[in-house]
Amino acid sequence: METRKIIHIDMDAFYASVEQRDNPELKGRPIAVGGNKERGVVAAASYEARKFGVKSAMPSAIAARRCPGLIFVKPRFERYREVSKIIHQIFHEYTDLVEPLSLDEAYLDVTSTKIGRPSATLIAREIRQKIYERTELTASAGISYCKFLAKTASDVNKPNGLFVILPQDAQEYLRKMPIHQFHGIGKATAEKMKVAGIFTGGDLRKKSLEDLVRRFGKSGSYYFSICRGVDNRPVTPDRERKSISAERTFDHNIMKLSEVQSELDRIAEITFSRYEKTEAQGKTVTVKVKYGDFKQITKSHSLESAITEIGQLKSQLNQLATDEILRPEGIRLLGVGISNFLETQPKPAFHKQLTLKF
Repeated sequence: METRKIIHIDMDAFYASVEQRDNPELKGRPIAVGGNKERGVVAAASYEARKFGVKSAMPSAIAARRCPGLIFVKPRFERYREVSKIIHQIFHEYTDLVEPLSLDEAYLDVTSTKIGRPSATLIAREIRQKIYERTELTASAGISYCKFLAKTASDVNKPNGLFVILPQDAQEYLRKMPIHQFHGIGKATAEKMKVAGIFTGGDLRKKSLEDLVRRFGKSGSYYFSICRGVDNRPVTPDRERKSISAERTFDHNIMKLSEVQSELDRIAEITFSRYEKTEAQGKTVTVKVKYGDFKQITKSHSLESAITEIGQLKSQLNQLATDEILRPEGIRLLGVGISNFLETQPKPAFHKQLTLKF
């Protein structure tokens, strides 16, 4: 089979960087986009704030305690979309096989390109340079033969960096890679793996497919593949997004409706932040509830038109979260989702792939 050339581009602290670019007084200062000192969650943090441990999806009150002098900035999603369009136009100068993940992140398949450049690495360098010239913003890039490794590589030299994982180097790289750095393995799963003696990709590779499926369900087959560098997912320009969601597992089961509503309010902020990063227009709101005995329910409600404001989402959640969802065993997880999306623009055409050097 032909070796693919995949690039993953990830803008550096995108929201925060746009705010610092547009307002010179914010340059070099710790800022958090979204929330405020009392409530809400952080949608994005500048690198100056990240040094203090501030990160996206963190409650604003905690962020303010961690970083004295943290400046909270109201998000301007229309402005971020404007900048994102410029960035994605650059991507399409090279290939139509662009799979947007959000306003600031995308996969590109450059196995065949519109301009005949000889290597994916050169293309990634040119893209990053053009992004800076046209937006004054920096981006990081990862290059490899599959999406999983390209995504992994883009985090290595962040911010404003580039890293390549060649096919012949992939197995050794994955063998040494700490398990918590694997994309798709969250904090809770990583801790569960460590209990099972899995600390690196090499440890994960020693486990059989049957063992991983028994321990981690259907995700086990995914873990079995990625630790071997196997990821055949195509870069899909017309990838259909079915829902946008966020959830939280609690350290202790919550028992009161007031706690439920408070947590849903916080999760709604995270969900809406992700929703705003896309062009999606959803009409259905869903609450996911997992109880202390691991039984699970969902409750949904559909609106007549698409959700456009955080207030609409929170209002629907308040109507869905009633006393009837409480149970004696308590609630260990809550989730919020937006789905039932309106139709978007026509799908781009697929282009035949040719061979290029890495």
